[in-house]
Amino acid sequence: MSEDWTRVCPLDEIPRLGARVVHGDSGAIAVFRTATDEVFALDDRCPHRGGPLSQGMVFDRRVACPLHGMTIQLDTGEAVAPDAGCTRRHRVRIDRGEVWLRAG
Repeated sequence: MSEDWTRVCPLDEIPRLGARVVHGDSGAIAVFRTATDEVFALDDRCPHRGGPLSQGMVFDRRVACPLHGMTIQLDTGEAVAPDAGCTRRHRVRIDRGEVWLRAG
């Protein structure tokens, strides 16, 4: 792996339909795992009121903020209409069963 990629954990350590938080220079990042083992990474902050997205309910390729229910697309970081707003997304990949993150 290149130097700008950081190992997060084995994929199996992130529960399906759950998240794991990584703290780094760019703040808290939530790494999500879907029911089909897709992995996405977003800033762990809802654009509405800053709620911790990592504590939200994951469904399909979305997460619902635990504070007010705003739904965010995991693949884009964009809010689902009628809500508006976005949170920064980060590159993430799986290599040999390990999750790697490229923040920024």
